[in-house]
Amino acid sequence: MSTQSSPQGEKRIGVCNLCEAICGLELTIEGRDVLSVRGNRADPLSRGHICPKGVAIADVYADPDRLRRPVRRVGEGPDAQWLEIGWDEAFDLVATRLARVIEEHGDDALGVYLGNPNAHSLGSMTHGTAMFKSFRTKNRYSATSVDQLPHQLVAHLMFGHQLFLPIPDIDRTSWFLVIGANPMASNGSLMTVPDFPQRARDLKARGGRMVVLDPRRTETARIADEHHFVRPGTDAWVLMAMLHVLTVEADDAPTVAAYVDGLATVVDLVADFTPERAEAMSGLPAGEIRRLAHELAAAGAGVVYSRIGVSAGPWGTVCQWAVNCLNILSGNLDRVGGAMFTTPAIDAVGTGLIGRGHHDAWRSRVRGLPETAGELPVSALREEIETPGDGQVRALLTVAGNPVLSTPDGSRLDGVLPGLDFMAAVDIYVNETTRHADVILPPTTALERDHYDLVFHLLAVRNTARFTPGVFEKEDDQRHDWQIFREITLRTTARLSRRAPLKKRVIQRARLTASPTFLIGQLLRRGTSGVTLKKLRARPAGIDLGPLRGGQLPGRLPSKGRRLDLAPALVVQDVARLAAMPTPVGDELLLIGRRHQQDCNSWMHNSARLTKGRPRHQLLMNPADLADREIVDGARVRVTSRIGSVEVEVAASEDLMPGVVSLPHGYGHARDGVLMTRSREVAGVSVNDLTDPELLDVSGNAALNGVPVAVTAC
Repeated sequence: MSTQSSPQGEKRIGVCNLCEAICGLELTIEGRDVLSVRGNRADPLSRGHICPKGVAIADVYADPDRLRRPVRRVGEGPDAQWLEIGWDEAFDLVATRLARVIEEHGDDALGVYLGNPNAHSLGSMTHGTAMFKSFRTKNRYSATSVDQLPHQLVAHLMFGHQLFLPIPDIDRTSWFLVIGANPMASNGSLMTVPDFPQRARDLKARGGRMVVLDPRRTETARIADEHHFVRPGTDAWVLMAMLHVLTVEADDAPTVAAYVDGLATVVDLVADFTPERAEAMSGLPAGEIRRLAHELAAAGAGVVYSRIGVSAGPWGTVCQWAVNCLNILSGNLDRVGGAMFTTPAIDAVGTGLIGRGHHDAWRSRVRGLPETAGELPVSALREEIETPGDGQVRALLTVAGNPVLSTPDGSRLDGVLPGLDFMAAVDIYVNETTRHADVILPPTTALERDHYDLVFHLLAVRNTARFTPGVFEKEDDQRHDWQIFREITLRTTARLSRRAPLKKRVIQRARLTASPTFLIGQLLRRGTSGVTLKKLRARPAGIDLGPLRGGQLPGRLPSKGRRLDLAPALVVQDVARLAAMPTPVGDELLLIGRRHQQDCNSWMHNSARLTKGRPRHQLLMNPADLADREIVDGARVRVTSRIGSVEVEVAASEDLMPGVVSLPHGYGHARDGVLMTRSREVAGVSVNDLTDPELLDVSGNAALNGVPVAVTAC
C-alpha cells in the first residue's frame, strides 16, 4: 500500500473501477475518512484524468445507506423490514435454501444473474466465475445481453475468442468514425480510454478528424468535426453501404491478407446495399455515405468504432461484423492508427483464463432463445420464472445487479420476483431488485479491496499494468466478495446429494481459498512481459508497457489454424433477413436511451455531488415533434410502448433527430410507493418499463434502442 504522510492527511494511491476507464486516483485520508480524491498524474494510462464518478467513489464508501453486514427480509412489500444477522447464519441460510430448491426441482430451478460491476471486481473475476461454474444450471444471465453481447459473439465467430476485440488506436489515428457511442460521457466502452477529451484534442491537433453518426447530438458529437443524424436501428444499412462502396464501387478489387477467408462472400452480401437504399432507411444522404467510405479508405490510419447505440439495437451483430469488415477491407486492422490488439501483462485470452465462447449450445425453455458463452438472453428471465413446468426458475441469486431497472420489461420482472421460492443477493444496497431478496450479503467496496483489471487491460488504448492494494483494511465484521463466493459455493455444494469427485472438490476448495491477490501473482509469472506483483507493488501508479503494437496477426489469432473468418454463417443468414426489411413508413416515434457522465447505470443516485444541478431524467424530444402533438416544453407526458407506459416531464431539445425521443438509463427509483434513493427529485422513470423483451438481435442482445413509442400530453 502506497502511503505518504502530510499535515493534511495521508496520501494513498487508489483506482476507480466504476467504469471501464480504470482511472488512477490519489486519495487523501485521515483515519477511515476520505478527505479528497484527485486523479493520479503518474498513472501511465489515465494521466491524471478523473471524472465526477471518480470523486464520488468516496461517497459510495461512506454512504450510510450502504449495507455492511448481512440482512434478512422480514415481511412483504412496502412494509418489509431488514434485520441484521451474522455471517455464518446468512451463509447457512442461503446455502440451505439454494440446495433445497436444486434437490427438489433440479439444477435448472436455480437462476443466476451477474450485474455489470462484476467485470470491475477482481474477486468476482477470480472467484465469482468459479461459484457460477459450480452450479450446473442452464439459467445463467447477466448484463452482457443488454450491452455488448454482439461484440463478443462477432469476436468469437471471426477471430476465435469472445474477448479478442480490436481496439481503436486513438492516440495515433488520423480519422475516427464513431457510431452510436459517446465516449465523452462513458469514458470509452470496449475501448478503455481515460481522458478522452484530451485525446480528442490531440487528434485534432495532429490534423486528424472525428466524425460521429448518432440520432442524438451527444457530448461526443458536439466536439466532433462532423455529426450526422441516423435513424435508430438503421446503422446496419449505413455500414453495409460503406462496404458496398469499398467493394462494388471501388476502382480496384479489394484485397485481404492471406489468413483472411470469405472475401468473395462479403462482396456478394453487400452488392445490393447501395448508399441510396441506406439513405431511404437511415436518413443519411447517399453522398455523405460515399464520402465517408472514401475518406476511410484514403485516411492511411483510420478506424471505425461502434458501441451501445449499435450493440443494443435490432441489428447489433450485423453492425459489429460490418465495423470489423470496414476496418479490415480498408487495411486498418492490426495497423498503427487503426483497430489493434492489446498485449497485456496477463493475457486472459491467450492463456485461456477466459473461455473462447460458443453459441447455441442450449436454448431457453419457454421461447427457445439460444445461449451465448454459457448465458441465456436476460430478456427471457421473467418468463422462465413465471412459466410453470420442468426447469422453471424457482430460486434466484443476483450479484451486483439490478435487472428490474436494467433489463427489458422491468416492471413485469419486478412483479414476478415475489413469487420465487427463495432469492439471495450479493450487493451493497437494497435496490429495486434486491428488495425482493430473502437475504442480502454485502461485500466490501472498491476502496477496501485489492484490485487488478483482468478485463479492461485487455481493452485499453495503451498497454499498461497496475495492481492497487485496498486503501482501507476491511473491518472484522466485513467480507470481501471473493470470501462470500467461496462460502456460498462450498456450503451449497456440501448440502447436495450429487457431489463432485473428492479430487475435484479438493482442487475447488484450494482455488477458492487462495486470495485474488495470490492468483494475480501466479498469473503474472506465467506471462512474458516481465511484470511481477513485486514490481507492481513497488510502482502502484502502474507500469507502462507501451503503445499498442501492429503486425500481431495471424500469430495471435485464437482461432484454429490462425484463420480469420470474414463471413461467419450466422452473420450471412442475418444479412439476408436485413435485406428483406421494408423501408420505414409512418410517423412513429423511436425511443433511444442515453447516459450521463455523472451516472453509473442505476446505482450512483445516492451521491449528492453527482445528482446536484439540473434534473437529467426527462424525456428529450425535438421541438417539431412537440409542436406536432401540441405539447409544450416542460409538460408532463405519457410515453407508451407495446409493453407499458410511464409519465415523465418532457424537455425540448434540438439535439434529437426529428422522430426520436430519449430517456436515460438507470432511473425509476420509486416502486410500490417505496423510494429507493434519498431524493424523489432524482427518482425519474425507468426506460426499461418501455423496452420490449421480444425485440432482440440475433445474438439475443436486447434491442433497447429504436423502440416504437407514442407520446401524449397527460
